[in-house]
Amino acid sequence: MRLVIARCTVDYNGRLSAHLPEAVRLIMVKADGCVAIHADGGAYKPLNWMNAPNTLVDNGDHWVVTNPKAEQLVINLLEIIHEAGHELGDDPGLQKDGVEAHLQELLAATPGSIELGLTLVRREYPTAIGPIDLVCRDASGQVVAIEVKRRGEIDGVEQLARYIERLHLDSSLGAVRGVFVAQVVKPQARVLAEARGFTWVEVNYDDLRGLQTDELRLF
Repeated sequence: MRLVIARCTVDYNGRLSAHLPEAVRLIMVKADGCVAIHADGGAYKPLNWMNAPNTLVDNGDHWVVTNPKAEQLVINLLEIIHEAGHELGDDPGLQKDGVEAHLQELLAATPGSIELGLTLVRREYPTAIGPIDLVCRDASGQVVAIEVKRRGEIDGVEQLARYIERLHLDSSLGAVRGVFVAQVVKPQARVLAEARGFTWVEVNYDDLRGLQTDELRLF
């Protein structure tokens, strides 16, 4: 990971245009190529970013980051205050708690409890940014990405959006839709999910436990 603290301006040109005026910010370049610009606040969400895959051209006083859609992030470095590089190694990923992991297992066994007609393609479907809880196909054959949480909040919806963005890089999958599943989906998460075009579903853990069968499964 490359970390740069710099006084900079940032311009995004793509589906729309966005400008960050001069200020001191943290610029992160991750091993997978993702570039993110952070302020000193606002929790985890960057002010602007460019997901991998992309091409970063370092011109010294400015960087140009371009993705396959020809969208560009131009970072003008007015003053570099600190720069460092670190090898973080492989990350084991987020470890779900017992209830959430079991909830995912139960839903994998009974995908129809999420939506009638769903069939499981794979549990823990691998992507470059981490595994998707469940990938299914619906009754029409469309691919459905499903993020499972015990408590559904907006960060889970954002996580699902990032996963679907990765799946859309594989043209063989066609259009992918998202479903956000939790025991309780918070009102803010419902609004964000609907705004992103996802559906959300609340499930009852105890009811699902009653649906579990004793037959052997390969997941």
